[in-house]
Amino acid sequence: MKKVIITGTSRGIGFELAQLFAKNGYQVLALSRNSEPLENLNIKNITTISVDLSLDDDLKKVSKFVSTHWKTVDILINNAGKLINKPFEKLTSSDFLKVYKVNVFSVAELTRQLIPFLKKGSHVVNISSIGGVQGSLKFPGLAAYSSSKGALITLTELLAEEYKEQGISFNVLALGAVQTEMLEEAFPDYKASVSANEMADYIYNFAVTGNNYYNGKILQVSSTTP
Repeated sequence: MKKVIITGTSRGIGFELAQLFAKNGYQVLALSRNSEPLENLNIKNITTISVDLSLDDDLKKVSKFVSTHWKTVDILINNAGKLINKPFEKLTSSDFLKVYKVNVFSVAELTRQLIPFLKKGSHVVNISSIGGVQGSLKFPGLAAYSSSKGALITLTELLAEEYKEQGISFNVLALGAVQTEMLEEAFPDYKASVSANEMADYIYNFAVTGNNYYNGKILQVSSTTP
């Protein structure tokens, strides 16, 4: 069985993705602070680990599990995200740090720890936002979030270049609005045209086959502006 690691699996896109991969015969390692939603489904080929992505020591649980049980990883999907919606003059350094710890630093550290287990043909998919793409429409209140997603895009491009000789592919999907709990919390009155389940289906297919065609690429996954 091929093996996939997904972050941010307690709800939204990550929750749907974990089930989709399991249904299609993958061994799934699902990472989130709250592992109960997936555990309650009792799907045999999903393993959950409760992880605070902002803590490096917690991330070591993941590499320890892989080293002990799997040895290799076929797909890594860095899906977890943190969003703070505040006017810029009210954003603090602490707010920026909280967002960057999840959206950038944890992606870098988890990927770094898993590099020894990635092999030729492995695919790392980082989930960014259309708001992090240069030239896209920006929303007031998302200075920390959108800038962190821009940093994630650049990090992905760099990793693709650094590991291309090893045959490890890195790509980034810059998503438009998706109807998730995170969107509802940040923008209660906004209704997206794409559901978490629909986006999970797209990400699944891209994670499985996209590295046959892309490496170091930003794919903008949005039917509207932004």
